[in-house]
Amino acid sequence: MTIRSPFEPEFKELPTMIPVFPLSGALLLPGGTLPLNIFEPRYLALVSDAIASPLRLIGMIQPNKEKRSNSYYSTGCAGRISSFSEQEDGRLLITLSGCIRFNVVNFSEGFSGYLTAKINWENYKEDLTIDEAEIDRNKLSATLRQYFEAKGFQVDWSQLESCSDERLVSTLCMICPFDSAEKQALLEVKDLFSRAELLITILQMSCHDDVPNENAKH
Repeated sequence: MTIRSPFEPEFKELPTMIPVFPLSGALLLPGGTLPLNIFEPRYLALVSDAIASPLRLIGMIQPNKEKRSNSYYSTGCAGRISSFSEQEDGRLLITLSGCIRFNVVNFSEGFSGYLTAKINWENYKEDLTIDEAEIDRNKLSATLRQYFEAKGFQVDWSQLESCSDERLVSTLCMICPFDSAEKQALLEVKDLFSRAELLITILQMSCHDDVPNENAKH
């Protein structure tokens, strides 16, 4: 197994409590990178506290809109603050590098108004190493071309084709405009092979939805 980076934490170093940032539609996956523009006071406090911590971890989770307000999915992904930039207007621009998924045991509100969570990491130890499973790259590429053509997106294919399987799948899952439930499903699947298969299915469904219905009444 290949580690992602010498900067990534070891499993034994992971804390039992981390700050969490709930953001609908924002997906972070192990091996992926997520840029964030931080401006709300409570999240500025969250990031400042995370930067001061040994591992600089933030947990990304999504609100669960199918349940009551202030309800969140119980599975998220922890990202390490790999870069940050202070802006003159008081904002922080940060980049999270996805490390490992987690299950939330319970939530609590931190002193500065942001959420913290007690975390169980046990189901996701393998996230800390690169997933080198084979995927059907030809099928993914063909489906992706249909999807981008249907959506009218302009794509640098040479850049996509140069990505490793894991980086390609993670990047596509994160940047494609899927709904929150679809992104959560992509997060929660077991491994790279399963994620690639689900990604292909979602792309195919989206292409089908964009096909005009010839039987529709005008």
